[in-house]
Amino acid sequence: MRRGALGVRLGPAWLLALALAGTSVAAQSDLGTEQQREDGRRLYDKYCAQCHGVTGDGKGSAWQRVNPAPRDFTAGKYKFRTTPTGMLPTDDDLGRVIRQGLPYTSMPAWPALSDTEVQNIIYHLKTFSPDFQNPDKLADPIEVPKAPAMSEESVARGREAYVAQGCAACHGDQGRGNGTSAKTLRDDWGHHLRPADMTQRWQFRGGPTREDIFRTFSTGVNGTPMPSFGETLAVADRWDLVNYIYSLGEGDTPGYDNLVEVVAVEDELDLADPAALFASAPEARFPLLGQITQPGRSFYPWVSSVVVQAVYNRREIAVRVRWHDFSPETSGSNSPTLVVPPEEESQPQSAGGEGEEDPFGADPFAADPFAATEAPAAAEDDPWADLAGEEAPAEAGGEFSDAVAIQLPTTLPTGIRKPYFIFGDAQNPVDLYFVDLASPLPQVFSARGSGGIAPVESTELEIAQSYDDGAWNVVFKRRLKGAGGIDFEPGQFVPIAFSVWDGFNRERGNKRALSQWFYLYVRPTEVASPVGPMVRAAAIALLIELLLVWFIRRRHAAAAGPHRAVRPVPAGGGAG
Repeated sequence: MRRGALGVRLGPAWLLALALAGTSVAAQSDLGTEQQREDGRRLYDKYCAQCHGVTGDGKGSAWQRVNPAPRDFTAGKYKFRTTPTGMLPTDDDLGRVIRQGLPYTSMPAWPALSDTEVQNIIYHLKTFSPDFQNPDKLADPIEVPKAPAMSEESVARGREAYVAQGCAACHGDQGRGNGTSAKTLRDDWGHHLRPADMTQRWQFRGGPTREDIFRTFSTGVNGTPMPSFGETLAVADRWDLVNYIYSLGEGDTPGYDNLVEVVAVEDELDLADPAALFASAPEARFPLLGQITQPGRSFYPWVSSVVVQAVYNRREIAVRVRWHDFSPETSGSNSPTLVVPPEEESQPQSAGGEGEEDPFGADPFAADPFAATEAPAAAEDDPWADLAGEEAPAEAGGEFSDAVAIQLPTTLPTGIRKPYFIFGDAQNPVDLYFVDLASPLPQVFSARGSGGIAPVESTELEIAQSYDDGAWNVVFKRRLKGAGGIDFEPGQFVPIAFSVWDGFNRERGNKRALSQWFYLYVRPTEVASPVGPMVRAAAIALLIELLLVWFIRRRHAAAAGPHRAVRPVPAGGGAG
């Protein structure tokens, strides 16, 4: 076990050599005092050892359920740094990861830790690898200049660099992580790496800004196939490549929604051209998470969000669901009723194999911002050919296909309570509109919880499905008022939830990515003008006022009683 004071383990001779090595190296090799390292050890054991292990080898008690795999600190290979490729990170680099965490991984942010606590943890981390004793592994941070202005010309040059540097082989032509070599990529520990989806830069572990991307291009990602371009591309060329990558993205943040508007269209809902059908419909992005409540748990699904649109006409409604997937699985089969063996939950997250030694252990997100722009050579007819000495499946994940489902309450809730979001509950059933993407036929299920899913005979559901360059596109269509299930009315809010199964990651049954309840809002075809109601209200108010005045005058006249006019008599009496 690698515990105790670093000075005791390394010996006084090495400490003396370090003291004589010079002030610049000593400043970079600040190892703290024995007390600081011990304080850091206690904090590390409390907050970090569950994943990274007491000895820092990345195999803590939770490591089998963690993807990407926890960092092995004993190897001295740190992915996200400001130092050149192959070098150790600075204390600021380590502190940044501790404080901010790594998005879309199980590495959380620790903002509540004090500066002293963070620094002491860093001192303890340095005890795990002898590389921190080696001055040759230490370097000053690279210079990251301020990002220049973007231009169409720079983006065009960046596209040329993207092609010339072979980035598409791993990240795909459109940057969706679906390159021809994507299935072959592994890190130095043998974990399968999934190339980053460059269109979703909020998932970049090194940060989403142009300066962040420039830094990653310049330093590379240690321990992965992602190289450094610091010496192969001039600064201006790197900025061109950065600008092209940045142009592919939809934003620095995902901009998640909680409602999708269903807009009215006059034409028939023709599923042959989804792009045209949904051209007027606003997009809503909903997050997906792993299902970790029911047996068959999926702690790290590969799909992290879906984009949804919806339209309706006088008779029908159509919902379009899109997501990115680096490998379309259209062989095998899938179903929400499949049972995941209990022993599979206790094994490392994997794809295409079983057990700890699975060479294709799944990494549900890119293990680094730009995992592997250079890939091992592979024969066109065998994407696994580069994995010499290992028996690889002809098609990883072929046992289970990709699948998607939308979930609706069987009856519209009248209060705030909705059915249990994991396939409903005994008192509040849900309808599942399910599509096995290896089959052209949709299926409808009625569910009262994960253990109560039954198929329903239905012919009212139509679907259209397609996969294009790393993106699935599935459209569901049914009548507004069907023979069973919920009816859709203009002005109505309808709860809706989503599930996606990634066959490559062996997802099926309860092992899947799923959402909480969100809402469909059926936008009325005609929005009433406020002028009419305002005029009517004013007329009614005026009429009431006139009636009130008339009534008050009438009552006053009645109270005065009847009377006759009396002519005055002239002075002196009557006529002579």
